[in-house]
Amino acid sequence: MNYTKETMVVAAAAFLALLGAAFAHDHLFAVHMGILCFCLAVGAALLVRNVDFSPAGQQRKVDKSGYFDEVIRYGLIATVFWGVVGFLVGVIIALQLAFPDLNIAPYLNFGRLRPVHTSAVIFAFGGNALIMTSFYVVQRTCRARLFGGNLAWFVFWGYQLFIVLAATGYVLGISQAREYAEPEWYVDLWLTVVWVAYLAVYLGTILKRKEPHIYVANWFYLAFIVTIAMLHVVNNLAVPASFLGSKSYSVFSGVQDALTQWWYGHNAVGFFLTAGFLGMMYYFVPKQANRPVYSYRLSIIHFWALIFMYIWAGPHHLHYTALPDWAQTLGMVFSIMLWMPSWGGMINGLMTLSGAWDKIRTDPIIRMMIVAIAFYGMSTFEGPMMSVKTVNSLSHYTEWTIGHVHSGALGWVGMITFGAIYYLTPKLWGRERLYSLRMVNWHFWLATLGIVVYAAVLWVAGIQQGLMWREYNSQGFLVYSFAETVAAMFPYYVLRAVGGTLYLAGGLVMAWNVFMTIRGHLRDEAAIPTTFVPQAQPAE
Repeated sequence: MNYTKETMVVAAAAFLALLGAAFAHDHLFAVHMGILCFCLAVGAALLVRNVDFSPAGQQRKVDKSGYFDEVIRYGLIATVFWGVVGFLVGVIIALQLAFPDLNIAPYLNFGRLRPVHTSAVIFAFGGNALIMTSFYVVQRTCRARLFGGNLAWFVFWGYQLFIVLAATGYVLGISQAREYAEPEWYVDLWLTVVWVAYLAVYLGTILKRKEPHIYVANWFYLAFIVTIAMLHVVNNLAVPASFLGSKSYSVFSGVQDALTQWWYGHNAVGFFLTAGFLGMMYYFVPKQANRPVYSYRLSIIHFWALIFMYIWAGPHHLHYTALPDWAQTLGMVFSIMLWMPSWGGMINGLMTLSGAWDKIRTDPIIRMMIVAIAFYGMSTFEGPMMSVKTVNSLSHYTEWTIGHVHSGALGWVGMITFGAIYYLTPKLWGRERLYSLRMVNWHFWLATLGIVVYAAVLWVAGIQQGLMWREYNSQGFLVYSFAETVAAMFPYYVLRAVGGTLYLAGGLVMAWNVFMTIRGHLRDEAAIPTTFVPQAQPAE
């Protein structure tokens, strides 16, 4: 394939970034443009190696008859890499909460590393998992090669560039300093371009499909892509102070900004961390179990109910604030209503194993997926419960909220992604099986124990924290100062770090297993039953 045009474009972009660094209005923007220039220069050098200099008419022929799986292989490796990075930073900031001396100012303190952790886990690990699996699923269910040729490569590498710019920006202090510490305007603008290209590849593949039916997993993936684009654009509307500087001003302020932030924040959970990964569930659970989806009709009801209700639930994060009371109540009501379609999806996923329940005992990958669905059900019950005003008055701003978020993120998002990675790795590299099923089992138990320790500890910590904050003496004064409530959290913070370390250890086991599978090694595990064949029994 001739990459001459792509090489010229990337080289020109590197030159423009170099000019931006040279004429920047502030040193932070200059540093970011320097990083951008370096990344683009490396990309141009790599592209030059692939340029075909053969005479006209003698260019190398590229087989376009099959699926475009090379970009998916890169995506799987990126998912594993960013997962380990995100888990590691999470353990570091957990230790910083327990031992404040570990905060290294100004670049490696909690305030700057916390958004690095959340972005690495959600957008780098989760985002790469969604892009990678959606490219795999849409090709198989549509029986069509990815639309757009090299546009899929642009989506992959463009997204990695966004991750690097966002992460380095957080460490350097280049962000909008809002609730989610979003990257500055030029990084947001770049992500918009990449995301539109992603939508074009995905939707173009569906439109040129050879299979007349659109499988439900594609509905969830497409809803995720379209809604996240809308959320990103509206939430990040900003006016740059200068086109050669890192500073910008949001178009929203006050309570309007708070509502926009949580409209974005809750629906990022709803569509990025829920709808996209439900698409993953609806494809990989039936494939791994070798069973059809329990109820296709229920999956359609699940889709439309979830899509309609989730978009209204954001205001429940703003109870007892300046937001109008009717808006708070609206968010609470829709959050409670969300319990029903969410559990409909959970039941659909679990019941897909009807007739194959024995695989939970014999197949660690299925076990991982089923635990993910169980955590999805638990989190989608706890969330509506915490949106009720009386419960929220105790739970909000406490560690209970952190425990809830992580039980969903580590339990649902992490486990279903691990299952998809283990399913895909041997198939994408043409291996007989994974390097080691025992290591999958180790990963399962390390991750599950890590989640249970992490979430249970923070549930207890949050309730204690909330009760201490509302404790009054006979004279009407607070019994505990804020500093005393922070000191009381120390043992919980230590145990939180222990839970995170167990989860990180599981991620490292997965990384080694995937690496060895790609290398083509097989561990001798003849003693492990991978399938269970029931023996015929005489009639009674």
